[in-house]
Amino acid sequence: MADLARQLEALAAAARRDIAAAADDRALEDLRVRFLGKKGELSAALRGMGALSAEERPRAGEVANRVRDEVEQLLGAARQRLADEKLEAELQGPPLDVTLPGRQLLPRGHRHPVTQAAEEIAAIFGRLGYEVASGPEIELDWYNFEALRIAADHPARDMQDTFYVDAATLGADAPPGGVVLRTHTSPVQIRAMKARAKPPVRVICPGRVYRSDYDQTHSPMFHQVEGLCVDRGVTFADLKGTLAAFARAFFGPKTRTRFRPSYFPFVEPGAEVDVSCSFCGGTGRRDGKRCATCKETGWLEVLGSGMVHPEVLRNGGMPEGVTGFAFGFGVERMTMLRFGVDDLRLFFENDLRFLQQF
Repeated sequence: MADLARQLEALAAAARRDIAAAADDRALEDLRVRFLGKKGELSAALRGMGALSAEERPRAGEVANRVRDEVEQLLGAARQRLADEKLEAELQGPPLDVTLPGRQLLPRGHRHPVTQAAEEIAAIFGRLGYEVASGPEIELDWYNFEALRIAADHPARDMQDTFYVDAATLGADAPPGGVVLRTHTSPVQIRAMKARAKPPVRVICPGRVYRSDYDQTHSPMFHQVEGLCVDRGVTFADLKGTLAAFARAFFGPKTRTRFRPSYFPFVEPGAEVDVSCSFCGGTGRRDGKRCATCKETGWLEVLGSGMVHPEVLRNGGMPEGVTGFAFGFGVERMTMLRFGVDDLRLFFENDLRFLQQF
């Protein structure tokens, strides 16, 4: 017992001396293995306990546990000392210059041309006092058609042939009338009126819409921006002034507008809106030749508009006596006219040779 106790006390004294002199974490780890590892000095000393009597073993175990605990505490204190010394050295060292420029590892990209146009459109209407409203792309038939005076047998549904969600997949929760991928963002106007419950309502509704078209000027998925202004005393003159201001901001300060009577189920009266061709200045001629963009007419059709039908206002929960106007256009169409692109499909093919031009 006495020999084992002396051996353990010698081990503790060596640990105190060597751990205090350790200069780094690597040296501390080597000392931990040396004193406490499976083949370390403590394990070697404890192998001698087999020769002790039953009465001596508990006392020897107490000494061994005390030595092991002391060595572990010394190692922990030494690790903290080294960490504190390292931090102090960093604090006393030269300051870090955070003004150095970052390293550009990859070339920077840019926003898609359709995104650029959509953001500019939103910014223009934001300056006119409109806020952005959004709604679901998977829409109820009532919001997409019925609330906008497009009944089940209305021919306008043929013009907006869309993608329907099979009601059988919805089970007992299937709503009446069905579920569709929205064909326009007009249902957001109904939702915006219902959410606000009373005028004024001035919103634009940008987002993706879906129709079963695919050709040079149509895509099964495209982007629209629709606008709605509802208040007391709103007139067609307000509509004309708003769209004229937008056209000048988007296409240029010399842009002119004209309104042609047209039919849309949710407005009365309705009008198509043209802007003077930004490529030929509205002359129909470009560099002495026929302007291919406007086909020599000097005008470009850009959007549909009109005064909101009273039935639509009632479906939106608006009180009697208010009026409003609405308008809508395709963002891709505006982008094509802005940049002189003649094929809408180019925006969705992800060809970098095309996109890098913008």
